[in-house]
Amino acid sequence: MKKTLISGAVCLLLAACGTSGSNSPASAPGAQGFTPPKLEALKALGQPEGALNVLAWPGYAENGANDPKINWVTPFEQQTGCKVNVKPFGTSDEAVTLMKTGQYDVVSASGDASLRLVASGDVEPVNTVLVPNYNDVYPFLKDKSWNSVNNVAYGIPHGWGANILTWRTDKVSPAPTSWSVMFDANSPYKGKVIAYDSPIYIADAALYLQSHQPDLGIKNPYALDDKQFAAAVALLKQQRPLVSEYWSDYLKESQSLKNGDSVVGTAWQVTVNVTKAEGTPLEATVPSEGVTGWSDTWMVATKSAHKTCAYKWLDYIISPSVNAQVAEYFGEAPANSKACAEMTDKTLCDTYHANDSAYAAKIAYWTTPIPQCLDGRTDVKCKDYGEWTRAWTDIKG
Repeated sequence: MKKTLISGAVCLLLAACGTSGSNSPASAPGAQGFTPPKLEALKALGQPEGALNVLAWPGYAENGANDPKINWVTPFEQQTGCKVNVKPFGTSDEAVTLMKTGQYDVVSASGDASLRLVASGDVEPVNTVLVPNYNDVYPFLKDKSWNSVNNVAYGIPHGWGANILTWRTDKVSPAPTSWSVMFDANSPYKGKVIAYDSPIYIADAALYLQSHQPDLGIKNPYALDDKQFAAAVALLKQQRPLVSEYWSDYLKESQSLKNGDSVVGTAWQVTVNVTKAEGTPLEATVPSEGVTGWSDTWMVATKSAHKTCAYKWLDYIISPSVNAQVAEYFGEAPANSKACAEMTDKTLCDTYHANDSAYAAKIAYWTTPIPQCLDGRTDVKCKDYGEWTRAWTDIKG
């Protein structure tokens, strides 16, 4: 994808880009504070181009290769004539790098990637009128700071979830109700803590400090000035000796919990489901300090040569039945309000709080940290994603 020349404000954003979110619904609609490249959304669909290159989180675009019963790509190909090539990625940073090659038409971007892609001009606004199933997407997922800018939609919400606290019930007692079990230097589980491997994890430390050191004045864990950022980094360095390993692959985390290398950690609900299903005594909770989380967005590449196929995919992947299949397989809450009725396991939407807007509002969603403080402060500059990345390298040693 061509790297677009952009304004100084957006260049700052790119340097800072990472992840961000706010647990305050007042931060919507859309990201503010920078001007993205001037790009227009597709005005009308044409004839399907016969091909589609998809960049996706593993589990989002299954074609039966891993399990013949898990296949929603083939029906799409049959319906549209768009032959799909899927490239899975393991981290948001990898997705951003791959999108810059110009080889992909659509990407499933989490909040720690989406604004970077917008600012760089690698994705363009989306014409939601051309995506009929968008009408059924939960309102609390639309026009948010990670999927829109200045009231312009840059993608279609797909699925969402929280980064919850999980533990081995046979190894951890009493049941924890606070993240202190992972952050307190005197935690009895030193060397058995497992934490998420990403610069965005700094926000988890900031969220903890928001409750435990209110004098720092943290209002948004993705909007950290020098003092607040230094405190979050110091807390993570204090945590470092407690950590057995950092994970980015939830299956590897599951294995660590199963074999006892780790007994408490940050997890996705799917990790808990998979691990418990295999016989490991595990539970999870939303601690007293709250949680960070993610909401994924399907975005269209600016230089896509297959934009009609891209829009066909966007509408298809969030249709009730397909969104249900993906959510059930991947382990997340679906974006389409009609998807829960299509799920094989009718209990999962309760497990994932899919219909619970109050629960969703409590999550501090990943959003790109930028110099313009996302909490609205104008008298200071906040640390951008580039600085978060450098600090994360230092924290891990």
